[in-house]
Amino acid sequence: MSRIYLASTSPRRVELLRSLGLEFSVLPVEVPESYATDESPRRYVQRMARQKAMQGAEGLTEGLVIAADTVVVIDDTVLGKPQTRDDAARMLGLLQGRVHRVISGVALYCAQTRRCLTDAEETEVKFAAMTDQEVQWYISTGEPLDKAGAYGVQGKGAVFIEWVRGSYSNVVGLPLRLLYLLAQQLDYPLTTVE
Repeated sequence: MSRIYLASTSPRRVELLRSLGLEFSVLPVEVPESYATDESPRRYVQRMARQKAMQGAEGLTEGLVIAADTVVVIDDTVLGKPQTRDDAARMLGLLQGRVHRVISGVALYCAQTRRCLTDAEETEVKFAAMTDQEVQWYISTGEPLDKAGAYGVQGKGAVFIEWVRGSYSNVVGLPLRLLYLLAQQLDYPLTTVE
């Protein structure tokens, strides 16, 4: 089987991919995030994931490149990563006590066949109400500052999650079931029987 590449330096995506027992190389990519006003969140994350996969695949003649992009959506507002502590507080204020959606786009590019498949996964999350002190404490941990929607379900933010409906790994940043199904469509099994 040829090599697998992850077009992301996200520690969370690296950890999720490692949980499958796969050997892979990390490809750092820098794709400017530009959300078009007429673009649905689902289309946006698929487009971003595809751009990351294609950038990661530059110069490769074999192997599978995996890329993903995740956003948090509350009502019709798309929340990416907060720019400042105040921005994180604003996002947490929008989320608390409400249900929001986490949408991840996944792209797989097979360098041998030059085929790229993309799809998206959507998960609902219920965020608990927070006191001002809880918001300030959580922001002070630094965790919200590099995560879409200003929280990490797999970290300290877990204490504020009432429930998750759908793929948990999607909320972390890489929906593993969707990844598996896309890889199968490319005839690239992520599991083998010896």
